[in-house]
Amino acid sequence: MEIKITSNTRNELLSRSELAFTANYDGATPSRMDISAKIAALQNVPVDTVVLSPLQSRFGQRAVQGIARIYDSVEAMTATENKYLIARGQPKAEAKEE
Repeated sequence: MEIKITSNTRNELLSRSELAFTANYDGATPSRMDISAKIAALQNVPVDTVVLSPLQSRFGQRAVQGIARIYDSVEAMTATENKYLIARGQPKAEAKEE
């Protein structure tokens, strides 16, 4: 998967950077966790401070466009972002065995 950053804007009021990107891929559409891990590696930040929203793909193209918000700290992220957006980027909890 290759990620091209199309814009990088700093938002000091919310303590975050806002990245617009295009991800080109082969095979299956990459998961949100894969995309956020790749962006975190490119920007040298922890994965748990990256939030993806929205992601858009078009039929027949092997590319995804989206916006990544990279926060300075987890506290700044939880104060600003909705809980459901934070939960989307996390691995699913294992089902309890009875």
